[in-house]
Amino acid sequence: MEEHNQIPETPEIPEVSEHSENSENSEIPEQTPPTPPQEENFSYPMYFEIPPYPETTFPNKPEPLPMNRKIFIMCCVMAGMIFVLCMYCMISDILHGALTETETTTSVILQTQEKPDLDPEQENVTAEGEYTVRGVAELVKPSIVEVYVYDENKNLSGTGSGIIISEDGYIITNAHVVQGNDYSVMLDDESEFSAQLIGIDNKTDLAVLKINAGNLTPAVLGDSDETYVGETVLAIGNPAGLANTVTKGIVSAINRQIRAQSSSFRMECIQTDAAISPGNSGGALVNMYGQVIGITSSKYASQYAASQVYEGLGFAISMNQALPIVQELIENGYVSGRFRIGIVFMETSNMYVPEQFQEQFGSEIPDELKNSLWITEVSPDCSIANTDLRANDFILAINGQLVYNYDSVMEVLDGFKGGDTVTAHCARYDKNKISYFDIEFQLEEDTSGNY
Repeated sequence: MEEHNQIPETPEIPEVSEHSENSENSEIPEQTPPTPPQEENFSYPMYFEIPPYPETTFPNKPEPLPMNRKIFIMCCVMAGMIFVLCMYCMISDILHGALTETETTTSVILQTQEKPDLDPEQENVTAEGEYTVRGVAELVKPSIVEVYVYDENKNLSGTGSGIIISEDGYIITNAHVVQGNDYSVMLDDESEFSAQLIGIDNKTDLAVLKINAGNLTPAVLGDSDETYVGETVLAIGNPAGLANTVTKGIVSAINRQIRAQSSSFRMECIQTDAAISPGNSGGALVNMYGQVIGITSSKYASQYAASQVYEGLGFAISMNQALPIVQELIENGYVSGRFRIGIVFMETSNMYVPEQFQEQFGSEIPDELKNSLWITEVSPDCSIANTDLRANDFILAINGQLVYNYDSVMEVLDGFKGGDTVTAHCARYDKNKISYFDIEFQLEEDTSGNY
């Protein structure tokens, strides 16, 4: 049997056909490699052709000039000095701010108001268009405080009253109330705050306290010039520590020029028969419109009531005269424009002087000295202490005009200020003999608030 080498037949590969929706036997398209996109000429949509930019050649960059060595050193030194100075100023400001309080100008504008027109249909308003006593009390009592005064040992030494005049805690009171070391204030809701003495003026018996509180109820300040005799008023204060006591009376007189018991300075006061007792001092005299028209002061009343003979005699410093003083105490801590001579004296016309003169000199007071100022003390820190004037001497005239009491001195020196020079004609009594001499001295600026 013969063997034949046969090449196996390659199996036929069936044609693969894709079926499409349009034809059953579609031929496979011949695949050709993708041709890269040819570059197309691109031109801007302009109305003209941009000509080719000409080739530009730049000059060589100039080499920097060498800096003068001395100038460079000087600039470095100046820069260093400026830096050191700036650092010094910054550190100084920081330390100054940390160690000292920033001085700020306090601005509290105090103004009086005219009497309002009240609606008689309103609650607690009478048919005459005024508040009832209850209406006034409810309106004003939140603005009245009780002032506590403590001595150097923190012991309670006195109490008084005060009037809130600003939402942030400024309070008016009497100067004689705050004769102590520390203070606290109790409000109408019985909350208590420590208080700072902002300013005091013993001459007018006015002072201002400040508490750190907000949203307080300030009193409405009335125009005291609208007050008339016979007008109904209320006195609201804390007599004998009895908080928010209300007493009723009338205006007995207006424009009373009253001296405090310990001062020769006259203040315009409203006289009333509403009870004003110790503890009422610094409280409010209120009209029937709920307006504070005066600051009650037992110190002014005490000049007349010292003998306990007079009853129904009370005085309140009129609001219109008090406000300028209070404004200055808030802004400066003192009343500006004041001066002092530097002496303490008695009026020789005083009924007690003859007896005291007899005790001092062993004789009756001579007629030549009966209308003069008897000097009892000379302040060593004043210009007048450098003159020949001594205690127990007498001043008969100032600037050529006779003086015999406080008012006559103030009249002669009206318009003068601290630093002005004045002259005085004086006398000295010794061994039944009178010798006369003249002195010249300067008035001293007075910010102490004393008499």
